[in-house]
Amino acid sequence: MNIIISNSSDKPIYEQITSQIKQMIISGDLQPGDQLPSMRMLAKELRISVITTKRAYEDLERDGFIYTIVGKGSFVADKNMEFVREEQLRIVEEHLSKAVEGAKAGGISLEELQDIIRMIYEEE
Repeated sequence: MNIIISNSSDKPIYEQITSQIKQMIISGDLQPGDQLPSMRMLAKELRISVITTKRAYEDLERDGFIYTIVGKGSFVADKNMEFVREEQLRIVEEHLSKAVEGAKAGGISLEELQDIIRMIYEEE
């Protein structure tokens, strides 16, 4: 599993793990039924505490992204498309909030920002 931990990030390590695994599930890199590495294996791979990976897996399970079978491991849950959409909207809102802050700091009007977003959206 390709998870990158940044020590300079303001997000705690468990949140970095959680958000990256969520993104892998949302994007389809991880499919329903795929088994995740054990908490110990992931902790060893990332050179972090097992407690940290345990917290990340607990959050993922609470949010419905994974489920755990005692003695077998943790697996990607079937996607609840409404929940996936909500999660994606939350991520987009975070990014747009930062864009709005930057636009205001740079004296860019709402209309100019909307034009930029429209242009980028239509390019993709």
